[in-house]
Amino acid sequence: MDKKAVIEVRDLVTHYGARKILDQVTLDIHQGEIMVIMGGSGSGKSTLLRYMLGLEHATSGRINVLGQELGALGVKEMFELRKKTGVAFQGGALFSSMTVGENIMLPLYEHTRLDRKTMEIMARLKLEVVNLAGFENLMPAELSGGMIKRAAVARAIIMDPKILFMDEPSAGLDPVVSSALDDLILRLRDAMGMTVVVVTHELESAFKIADRITVLDKGKILFVGTVEEVRNNPSERIQNLLNRRPEDTTVDPDEYLRRLTGEDLGGNAVL
Repeated sequence: MDKKAVIEVRDLVTHYGARKILDQVTLDIHQGEIMVIMGGSGSGKSTLLRYMLGLEHATSGRINVLGQELGALGVKEMFELRKKTGVAFQGGALFSSMTVGENIMLPLYEHTRLDRKTMEIMARLKLEVVNLAGFENLMPAELSGGMIKRAAVARAIIMDPKILFMDEPSAGLDPVVSSALDDLILRLRDAMGMTVVVVTHELESAFKIADRITVLDKGKILFVGTVEEVRNNPSERIQNLLNRRPEDTTVDPDEYLRRLTGEDLGGNAVL
């Protein structure tokens, strides 16, 4: 692909406490593409998303977003960068005490000085885009799961971001609603020219929307390629993931005993 990279991840290593989560991750995400990040539970895909959002500080390595290195940005610079990105969280994350319209206008309140009438018009425009026209005065509790997801997308795109991040957009939705949301993601990319980064474990959704797929396993990148390249990859781990086959695990007796007793092999207690 000849388009420039809008996200560059280089040799990213991250830890939660003493536990390494991401190990030497290097990845480019190009302008205007839909990049799907997938992997098994605990593979590090949601963690990678958090670091690309600048919510955590890496142990080592670097991440550039829209030409700016996240680790070098101060609070003000990060605030300005976040105006150019949108995030649709896994559960929608709508505020229950606000109407749908107020939820969608929230980024405008935070980042602009527009008058209320202009913000209401912009919110209605984005509700039209996600097929929720006329729902601005409802409360989140009055929406179905699929409607909440679409309202969250409307909020994420209210400021016409250059990059849209989506965390498990199809999780918990029935197949028909999930397919409609996939269609919406494709329309948004085509209509607005934005880059979309989607974290998902839903294979059918990934294969439908992705320009490229990044496959993570145990904190490392196994493969990056098109849908067809991922489908045909000979890696046993990738094929196990695609076909939902459990992997055989070999248990080391000494390691198993150490975990049970809380001691190392020299008889010392492991804290």
